[in-house]
Amino acid sequence: MPHVSNAERKTLILTGASRGIGHATVKRFASAGWRVITCSRHAFPENCPWEMGPEDHIQVDLSDAANTLQAIPEMRERLKAQGSRLNALVNNAGISPKGEGGARLGTIETTLEDWQHVFQVNFFAPILLARGLIDELERAKGAVVNVTSIAGSRVHPFAGAAYATSKSALAALTREMAHDFGPRGIRVNAISPGEIDTAILSPGTDKIVHEQIPMKRLGEPEEVAKAIYFLCTEQSSYVNGAELHINGGQHV
Repeated sequence: MPHVSNAERKTLILTGASRGIGHATVKRFASAGWRVITCSRHAFPENCPWEMGPEDHIQVDLSDAANTLQAIPEMRERLKAQGSRLNALVNNAGISPKGEGGARLGTIETTLEDWQHVFQVNFFAPILLARGLIDELERAKGAVVNVTSIAGSRVHPFAGAAYATSKSALAALTREMAHDFGPRGIRVNAISPGEIDTAILSPGTDKIVHEQIPMKRLGEPEEVAKAIYFLCTEQSSYVNGAELHINGGQHV
């Protein structure tokens, strides 16, 4: 990791860091010298390798609005060592409930409780965190990246209706946030991953790769992390309100 002084070191707050895209994002930012503050409903896992992990992990249940709001003052306290500057907020946490045997839950089968639970994590938590940390983001002229999904723009054979509609709503929220946060110097963008090689892939993904993806392979979590990093740095200084599709051409 490059050596940088505390005054120069940039800070990222990341939700959903324990596996897949989130884990790759931690490694990408940490390798560039960023301080990474992770957030999840679990305590910090001892087997995670990044520097300062236990000290920079916040346990918060994003499915609980009150608990999410309660965590924001703690986040501010953690940021004080960096002059209360927050260079990037990445809203990566997301949930997609399944039916019996891992079956897809459509609009008819999804219970009201599942709809509410999914939207709280996938849609409401990102705006609660961004609004709660807006002053810290403004001081750093920081960036927000929301992680949407290819399922937000088309019916997916595995992703459930609640997940898909929450990701579609998050894409619209990204545009609204870009409009409202932009005058404060905060850029807000989204990345929309397709079929990425993570532990949550469903049986039958091989068929999608063969029939729908021109590149004929899954994406790697590291490839998504690179795109997130791009949207959080000066390399994308005039990108605002965009949704970057990372799917090997699956949408064409």
